[in-house]
Amino acid sequence: MSQQYPGHSGPPPSDSSRIAAILAHLSAPIAAVLSAGLLSLLGPLLVWLVKKDDPFARRAAAGAFNFNLMFWVLFIVSWLLILTVIGVLVAVPLMIVLFVVSAWCHIKGAIKASNNQSYDYPFQLRMLS
Repeated sequence: MSQQYPGHSGPPPSDSSRIAAILAHLSAPIAAVLSAGLLSLLGPLLVWLVKKDDPFARRAAAGAFNFNLMFWVLFIVSWLLILTVIGVLVAVPLMIVLFVVSAWCHIKGAIKASNNQSYDYPFQLRMLS
């Protein structure tokens, strides 16, 4: 049997809870690609609002939102650096690294959620819980 999420001693999350958690993890990179990064916070926030009473989905959505908030700030810094001539040398590699790390973390979170496991993102500005 797969591990359950921390702090939970009851049965594993329901299918709808697991699907909502997977959606919370994957909605951010999908929205980021479709909106050039502007709406990456929207998907996890919507899942968090809809599934507030579901601890498994809520934790996944909060983690995805908090992680994306941090990366959103770093992307803004990158875009500001691009406006300077010297900053381009830092900004472009930073954006590539941010994209790869973000994609990796979201995919890893979705895989863990599909196995009824919670995932703690490595970098977060904790706004939602």
